[in-house]
Amino acid sequence: MEASIYLLVLCIGASFVQRVTGFGFGIFIMTWLTALMPSYGEATALSGILALCTSLLVTIRMWRHIQWNHLWLILIAFMAVAGVCIFALAQIHDAVLNVVLGCVLIFASIYFLFINGHIHLRPTRATQVVAGSLSGAMGGFFAMQGPPAVLYFLASEHDKNQYMATVQTYFLVGNIGMALVRAANGFVTEAVGWGFLYGIGGVIVGNVIGALVFKRISIELLRTIVYIYLAISGVMILLR
Repeated sequence: MEASIYLLVLCIGASFVQRVTGFGFGIFIMTWLTALMPSYGEATALSGILALCTSLLVTIRMWRHIQWNHLWLILIAFMAVAGVCIFALAQIHDAVLNVVLGCVLIFASIYFLFINGHIHLRPTRATQVVAGSLSGAMGGFFAMQGPPAVLYFLASEHDKNQYMATVQTYFLVGNIGMALVRAANGFVTEAVGWGFLYGIGGVIVGNVIGALVFKRISIELLRTIVYIYLAISGVMILLR
C-alpha cells in the first residue's frame, strides 16, 4: 500500500511537470521508480506507458495545433535507435544501468541549469535525425527521451500551443512504439500492470493541474527547481 501511494504521488508530479514544460515525465519519475519496481526494465516499461497516457490526454485536446510536417523524420530516427537500445537493455545488468542513469540525471540537470538557452539549433533535417537518434537512445535505455527532442521542437515551433501539441504527439507515438518493443522483450509484466492501475489516477490529476498552470505562469522558476532536484537525485542514485 505504501508503494502504491508513492507511485500515485510520483505520477501527479511527473504528469504536472510534463504538462507545464512539455517534457520531463520520465526524468521525474525514473528518479525513484527503479526502487519501486522489481527490475530496471519493468521500471522503464511502466514509466513509458504512464507517459503515453499523459501525452494522449494533451494530444486529444490540442490536436488542431499539431505540426505533422515537423514530426515524421525525427520519429523515424527515434524508433530505429530506441528499438535497438531496448533489445540491448535485456543484456545489461541493473546495477550498471542505475549508475548510468544517475550520471544522465546529473548531466541533464547541469544542462538545463547552465547550458540551455545558450545553444540555438536550426530545425533542419540533419537536426531532426541527430535529435531523434539521441532521444531514441535516452528513451530506450532510460525512458527519458525528452531533452534532445525538446531542443528540436523549441527551434521548429514558435507558438506555445503548436509546440505543446507537436511534442506531445511525438512522445505519444514514440511511447506506443517503445511499449510494443518492451512487451516483446518481456518487460511488460504483472507488476507493470498493477503499477499502471495505481498510477493512472495521478497522471490524470497532474495533467489537469498542469493544464491550468500552463495557461497562467512562467515556467522558468519551475524548471530551475526541478533540475536542481534532479541533480540531487542523480547523486543519490549513484550513492545508493
